[in-house]
Amino acid sequence: MSRERSVSLLFWGSIAVALVAAVVPVPQALVPFRPFWLALVVLYWSLEEPERMPLGLAFGLGLCADVLAMNLLGETGLRLAVLDFILLRFRSRLRFFPMPQQSLAVFALLLNDRVLLIMMRAFSVPVPFGLELLFAPLVGTLLWPWLFLLLDGLRLRTRPREA
Repeated sequence: MSRERSVSLLFWGSIAVALVAAVVPVPQALVPFRPFWLALVVLYWSLEEPERMPLGLAFGLGLCADVLAMNLLGETGLRLAVLDFILLRFRSRLRFFPMPQQSLAVFALLLNDRVLLIMMRAFSVPVPFGLELLFAPLVGTLLWPWLFLLLDGLRLRTRPREA
């Protein structure tokens, strides 16, 4: 199998796993701790191979997530497009940060996503303010190094071996 095909399979496979993880039912007590899996995968691919994750694709993936989760159509699309835009804007710096600093940047991006979600839902659904709003970004930040290493290891395995 060619390298391009392997990377494409990994790309679409990681997105499919993130979409499934987003809709898997969890106990009500764990809902505030559920990370935004699709955002983490979009962040990884935007950071490592930005040509694979343009803004339009991020928005389209968000629309798919909205349909799967039965959210307001376009809500997740807008959130992912904003997240992707910010990351692509600062990609040249973020890419070379050490992992702890990169995790803090991911926390800031996920926190920004949470603020955007609150702003969008403020017009339709009352959103309770409290510390539980920080739980999902914190869990996503703690998972970032592991997810990054997993996807990076799989992506680097697709490189052609030198004889």
